[in-house]
Amino acid sequence: MQAKMQFRSARTASCVRATRGRAQAKVLCRAFNSMESPFAEELKKNAAYIAQKGKGILASDESNATTGKRLQSVGVDNTEDNRRDWRELLYTAPGLGQYVSGAIMFEETLYQKARDGRQFVDILLAQGIYPGIKVDTGLQVLPGGKGETTTQGLDNLADRCKAYRKQGAKFAKWRAVIKIGEEGCPSTTAILENAHGLARYAQICQENGLVPIVEPEVTLGPGDYSIDETAFWSERVYSHVMRLLNEYGVILEGILLKPNMCLPGLDAPVASPEEVARVTVRTMMRSIPPAVPGIHFLSGGMSEEEATLNLQALNDEAPNAPWALTFSYGRALQATTLKTWAGKESNWAAAQDILVKLAKANSEAAAGKFKGPHPVPGGGRILQALRTGGSGK
Repeated sequence: MQAKMQFRSARTASCVRATRGRAQAKVLCRAFNSMESPFAEELKKNAAYIAQKGKGILASDESNATTGKRLQSVGVDNTEDNRRDWRELLYTAPGLGQYVSGAIMFEETLYQKARDGRQFVDILLAQGIYPGIKVDTGLQVLPGGKGETTTQGLDNLADRCKAYRKQGAKFAKWRAVIKIGEEGCPSTTAILENAHGLARYAQICQENGLVPIVEPEVTLGPGDYSIDETAFWSERVYSHVMRLLNEYGVILEGILLKPNMCLPGLDAPVASPEEVARVTVRTMMRSIPPAVPGIHFLSGGMSEEEATLNLQALNDEAPNAPWALTFSYGRALQATTLKTWAGKESNWAAAQDILVKLAKANSEAAAGKFKGPHPVPGGGRILQALRTGGSGK
């Protein structure tokens, strides 16, 4: 009898624990669901649209100061009208929407109109191109004397996201820069500071209906460091970023990633597209969950042709990758386009033609179908100066 009572007591306790466990699971489930943005399904749909196979992003979010320097390089003054004309040339290029699914804009540009009075956001949407917005306000140097940076812009970000969405933006971008190639770089402080900034930004964007492009750029810089060193630090940085995205409740299906390709330093021999692809794909496989719909590589300091050939090699290396391996290129789409235009109305059509040809080449590479020849063959790498000190307006 005593044995039977002990058995019943144990069974009762077990049932209580099971019931309590189920109740806790329900509470946890409700808590988890409450973390999802009310825009969750829209975010997933928009991210999937931008990351569709064979299309990429036109990165045209350069600050007024940076745009001014590029305009001045072809003899064009840095005025609001000239900046507007330059962006109008890009956004109205006939057929661009066949190859590009998103365009990142600077705040000034998001609110501008073309000469005929149409809003830029409406021009883009008419081509099937989703408007996006750069929301960070620039880089600030971290203490320590190593030239490492953190990214500013979390203040009032929620209110700005609401305003950008009302204007027509569907996604946002935040760039974090990680410096390598020098002794002591990257520091743990720089990695964690930038990972936190990216995660908090992504969380705020999703809460306000914008797909966040997460850009942890292990930047291409001077030095003879190897491609494997870039891969080592890239893997570490991406792993920290993904961990914090998860801790902040970010919906991975509703983000896009904009990382660097794994390249050796500017003073080292240039790696072949095949080696870049092998090392880069390995790095992504080790650190990026398959829930992320698209990996949109930045062109960094690569030439226009190198950026296309490397993208094609990536899709050759991983034709069945769990994410789209595509592009979010600025200079690799704009450099020759700007030189062709040079501020002259008579060059407008020719500049748009070369832009669309470059977009087509990279679209084909993103689909694993680029065969050449490249519309802008050759070219060398460029050391990108990191602009610090604020919003860059």
